[in-house]
Amino acid sequence: MTYYEDVEIGSTAELGSYTFTREEIIAFAEKFDPQPFHVDEEAAKRSHFGALCASGWHTAATWMKCLMAYQNRSNATDKPIRAAGASPGFRNMRWLKPVYAGDTITYVTEVTEKSVSRNKPEWGVVRSHNTGTNQHGELVFDFEGAVMMRRRP
Repeated sequence: MTYYEDVEIGSTAELGSYTFTREEIIAFAEKFDPQPFHVDEEAAKRSHFGALCASGWHTAATWMKCLMAYQNRSNATDKPIRAAGASPGFRNMRWLKPVYAGDTITYVTEVTEKSVSRNKPEWGVVRSHNTGTNQHGELVFDFEGAVMMRRRP
């Protein structure tokens, strides 16, 4: 099992890539973010985006999907499973460029900081910088994340 002490500041992982389709953009937005530029191609053309684009929440949810897929791939190999708990939250989530139908976003995480929990010393907090970059090398999404990880007994 991977513990807090095993995590190194500066370590990075490519979580995976995802191609956003027109149909998925519309389906997600109809359920969770029904703004015209996410659900109606004609309205999107008249918007400041100029074309149908994914909701920022769709972009963020897809990061989580890639993170879980990465962890499942890691768990299926000889790599140790993380002794992780809940996340105390995100900071500075930014949607920097629109994600259009057909864009492929690659998600990466980098460990930036570690600290021992003051309230629960058997746990540590691991902070990370998380990014999404499109097929043109443009940063479209980023945020600072945190996860609780168990310390060695």
